[in-house]
Amino acid sequence: MSGTSVDGIDVAIAEIGDARLDMLAHTTIPYPDDVRRAILSISNADTHTSTVARLNALLGELFAEALLAALDRAGLPPSSLDLIGSHGQTIYHQGDPAEVCGRPIATTLQIGEAAVIRVRTGVPVVSNFRAADIAAGGQGAPLVPFLDFRLFASPSAGRAALNIGGIANITVIPAGAGLHQITAFDTGPGNMVMDALAPPFDPDGAGARAGTLNHALLEELLRDPYYRRPPPKTAGREQYGAGFLRTGIDLRTAAELTARTIALALEPFPGISEIIVSGGGAHNGFLMERLAALVPQSIVASRKYGIDVDAKEALLIALLAYERWQGRPANVPSATGARGPVLLGSIS
Repeated sequence: MSGTSVDGIDVAIAEIGDARLDMLAHTTIPYPDDVRRAILSISNADTHTSTVARLNALLGELFAEALLAALDRAGLPPSSLDLIGSHGQTIYHQGDPAEVCGRPIATTLQIGEAAVIRVRTGVPVVSNFRAADIAAGGQGAPLVPFLDFRLFASPSAGRAALNIGGIANITVIPAGAGLHQITAFDTGPGNMVMDALAPPFDPDGAGARAGTLNHALLEELLRDPYYRRPPPKTAGREQYGAGFLRTGIDLRTAAELTARTIALALEPFPGISEIIVSGGGAHNGFLMERLAALVPQSIVASRKYGIDVDAKEALLIALLAYERWQGRPANVPSATGARGPVLLGSIS
């Protein structure tokens, strides 16, 4: 998959069964600079259908090549694969309905043609994971709670799984909770705003650490009702893309906004004792310091539980593909707001 940071293609290779979930290998294949620019140019932007169509085909090729490269690095033959899950690249996501020709319509669009991946690899592909949840009245996100519950649920400890990608999201798993008793939602910006201000990213948060916090702007941004709205809710480039940068936000203030909105999101869950962090933001030492200063919970990286911080969402897509192949729903309605469980993904 590739997330909202649009930095590259994450590949996870795993052995999965009803009682098994083992990561065999993981790698990230960076996007070439021109491809990244092209994707960003059509993400929540005025564009042309020909550009979208061509990039859809190109990303299918790149995803197939990334997978084959990952297999080669791991010393695994392509014949060892039974199934591929491909999230693709989100270029537009609108979980809340808007009027289209007199009808309320919610929608999402990920590109990276699954038929291309299928033909290039010879392996069945499951893709288009978000659309069915939206069709069932959900936000189409977050999808990661299904994996978070399997990895981190505990009969005695309340935990929150925090993924800081372009957007930050949390899955709150109370002690002893069942799958449909968990809560998950996007907290707000993750790395997206910081990356835009210090492209391609701010190594270890050094740039933000050296900056000066704009207290007045921060307080103004924190008044956005999104941060206190109850879930289900999702965020994306539509909220935190180019238009958001026109607020005049700087790198230090962007880092603080990410940390503060995550802390705000955790406030209603006093039973949580541990925050398990994954995603690119886990590498940002300054961001982790600010978060630790704002929350009472202990903060650990997902590697404590055997999951590389850069691999969790790609592993999620593998698991969702497996569940679709088994004919089992894998959305979490308590997180997405869907009317009920649905099968996620289309099979090529």
